[in-house]
Amino acid sequence: MAFVIDKNRCPQNHVCPILKICPAGAISQNGYGLPIIDVEKCSECGKCTRFCGMQAVYKAS
Repeated sequence: MAFVIDKNRCPQNHVCPILKICPAGAISQNGYGLPIIDVEKCSECGKCTRFCGMQAVYKAS
């Protein structure tokens, strides 16, 4: 299972704050676009889900 970002909840109008809180460095973003989670790097710690103010990050089933 991997974490995904819901493009309908993510405003994509700023640098995403979850970039800095990911301990694995698994989240990247081009400009103000939708952040991307690298499933190879992700340790599934869940910090991104707790830190995202828009609740746009969730664990896919």
